[in-house]
Formats: sequence, structure tokens, C-alpha cells
Amino acid sequence: MTTFIFGEAMLEYHSHGGAGLRYGGDTLNTAIHLARAGHDVAYVTAVGTDPISDALVAAWAAEGIDTRHVLRHPDRNPGIYAIHLDEQGERSFLYWRDRSAAREMFALPGMAEALDAAAAARLVYFSLISLAIVDDAGRDALIVLAGQRKQAGNAVAYDSNFRPNLWPDHAAAAAVSQRAVHNCTIGLPTNTDERDLWGSEEGECAIASRWAAGGCDLVAVKAAEKGCVLSTSAAREPEIMAAVPTDVVDSSGAGDAFNGGFLDGWLRGKAVGECVESGQQKARETLKHRGAILL
Repeated sequence: MTTFIFGEAMLEYHSHGGAGLRYGGDTLNTAIHLARAGHDVAYVTAVGTDPISDALVAAWAAEGIDTRHVLRHPDRNPGIYAIHLDEQGERSFLYWRDRSAAREMFALPGMAEALDAAAAARLVYFSLISLAIVDDAGRDALIVLAGQRKQAGNAVAYDSNFRPNLWPDHAAAAAVSQRAVHNCTIGLPTNTDERDLWGSEEGECAIASRWAAGGCDLVAVKAAEKGCVLSTSAAREPEIMAAVPTDVVDSSGAGDAFNGGFLDGWLRGKAVGECVESGQQKARETLKHRGAILL
């Protein structure tokens, strides 16, 4: 059965250069990692009808991603983001996405068919960015899909990837994220995103416990060099899983890679500790090269 991933994919420009067509986006990065691991993955987004959009869709199809639900907007094009690295390999971003085609994907012909197909998928995955870029109707449609799947006993994975400039204020983002947490079964938050989102200094164990109390059965809190905190419905207390130290060339996409590795393990039926190890290994690989995805 196919994994359905909803989100925004963009053109990538890197401050260190690099030839050829480069692309990324949090959920697309995870989709590519899962496709490269041999899973059936359908990506749901929108691009334009221009030649660059054609090239993007062809490149994703070449990765093994099912692009039948990549919708086409007649008047908009893909967004663009730029990565700048500091001396420690920590990244910062600039975005040009106000007119991104993905912002209107839920209003395009073909979205009803994508939602129907996703209802029967083995796994559905989306992020807070997926919810941020669309309008209220799109957010409701995606969260309703998640809730219906969860009620039916089907898996929904969610990452609270927080970008403040995509929201009118923190309270609006937090309210939407809380709804998503309540309707997911697998939570993949990052400690810094959660602290920024809620304006708190919560530790990783507290974050994991809050997500579990919000209704999420399995939570893996990403904490960079500190490792990961794992919470399951079967365990009384969250478990701390240390990270293996690694040199950092570029931190872009490391969290997305962790999600891909973790979900790869989950789809293969591995124990949750092995899923964390799979995610950490994929993140380490990504930290060693420039750009979110090695092309």
C-alpha cells in the first residue's frame, strides 16, 4: 500500500552554488528518502504548467515517486528558497513563496481524487508547513482526512515544522498544530520548533509527554546532537536515545531525513527503537553533504 505525503516542493538555491536543477521542501525531502528506500510514495502538491515545473515532476518521478497527484496550477509556479550556511554548517533560509502554486492546491481539480486515494493509504504524512501554506479550507480538509483515518485505526504521521513567517501569529499556528497532534498517530516534532511555537523552554521529555497527552500514540522528539526522546503508548515514561556525534557540513534537511528513516523503519514493521536508529542514521548521512537532498 502507498504512503501519501502532502506538502510544498520548491526550487532550491544554495549559497555555495551547485549546477543543475535542485529542489527541496520538508515533506518532499521525506518523500524522496522513503522512495529511495524502496517504498511506494505518492506526493500531493501543486506546481505550474511551465517547463521548470515539468522538469521538477519528471525528476520526482525518476526518484520513484508517484506524481499522479501533483496538480497543475494555470497561473502560478513553484516557490523558491535559498540556503545560507554559517561556519558551523548551520543553515538559514530565504523564501520566495507568496505565489507558490502549492498554496492553492486544495482548490484545484484533482484534489478530491487525491484525498479519496489517501483515505485508503497505508500511511499519510504532512507537516505544519503543509498546513501553513494553504487556506483554512485546505487545513480543514487535511486535518479531517487525518481524523477519519485515525478513527478508522489507520496511521497518520505529523511533524510540527514551524516557520513563523508563514503565520499571522504564534497563537494561530499553535492552535492548528494542536488540532493536528490530536488527529495523528505518529508524532515527529523537533525540540526547537516546539519551543518557538509555544514560547516555552520545555525539555524534550515534556514535549513528548504533551504530545502523548494530546492523543498521539508514538512520539519521537528530534533534539539534534542530544539525540531523540521516544514516547509510546506502552511506556510509562519517555525514553532518551542518544545521538552518535558526527561532523556537520550542512544541517539542511536533517530533520526531514530523520523522518524518512524513522518512517522507513515503521513501514517495515521494526521495533520503535530501531526506527529511531534508522532515522538517526539517515540524518547523519544528510548532515555530511550540502543541500537538503543529495542529487
